[in-house]
Amino acid sequence: MQMVSQKLLDKAQTLIEALPYIKEFYGQTMVIKYGGAAMVNDELKFATMEDIVMMKYCGIKPVIVHGGGPDITSMMNRLGLEPKFVNGQRFTDEATMDVVEMVLSGKINSEIVTDIQRHGGKAVGISGKDSGLITARKFTGHQSDDKPVDDLGFVGDIERVNPTIINALTAQEFIPVVSPVGMDPKGQSYNINADLVAGALAGALGASKLILLTDSPGILRDPKDAATVFPTLQIDEINDMIQEGIIKGGMIPKVEACMRALEEGVQKTHIIDGRIAHSLILEVYTDEGIGTEIVG
Repeated sequence: MQMVSQKLLDKAQTLIEALPYIKEFYGQTMVIKYGGAAMVNDELKFATMEDIVMMKYCGIKPVIVHGGGPDITSMMNRLGLEPKFVNGQRFTDEATMDVVEMVLSGKINSEIVTDIQRHGGKAVGISGKDSGLITARKFTGHQSDDKPVDDLGFVGDIERVNPTIINALTAQEFIPVVSPVGMDPKGQSYNINADLVAGALAGALGASKLILLTDSPGILRDPKDAATVFPTLQIDEINDMIQEGIIKGGMIPKVEACMRALEEGVQKTHIIDGRIAHSLILEVYTDEGIGTEIVG
């Protein structure tokens, strides 16, 4: 009788562990916010594209929403435009909006489509402007009696999502890749936070999961200690954690995206560490999962 190595047996066990999840998620839509180190590091990009294509071949309908802030800043510098930030958010005038569309809907979007196709997937790149996917309005913030709202120029909020084009693409076995640019009824383009686009799109699609790739192990009680990650949080805990300063800065739009998705019927949302190779597979197809899960 042929001897089988423990290494091969471990591989078989890993596949068997994934089987219940393959069955559970077959035919379901998952929205993935792609950003951070996973978009910059070549090895992580390669691993992430492998994960997305594997998810597709295992019967999931992945929908990708991507960011690209560092690339926008780099292109503005090359063009002699000075990036301006207001309370950590990019001020977007007409010239900046042109760069945003050129970089997000052009360069980055097409690169992601190419990378997916190199790994054997079929992808189509679109922006939120295509086929009325995202109707936007000017971002006005949350008005306060004692603090005026900062004008961020052509930074947008989401008025409405029409997922018809996404459904048409996934029905034809394509992986949609969405750049976070929207348009108002008058044709004005807006730069929209990619996390918020992902959350709104997940809700409109009735996705089973929203997964946000970040440069953090998840939501941490102590930002300096990765061991303090919260494995699971309830949606009704989030506002208190923001008030207490546990959730702050760039994590706020991520949890807001999760909250919107859950309120619109998404079953589970996940904030995971995209700096870990194959983090998507670890989250979706293993018993433990990684990062922070936020549920309703």
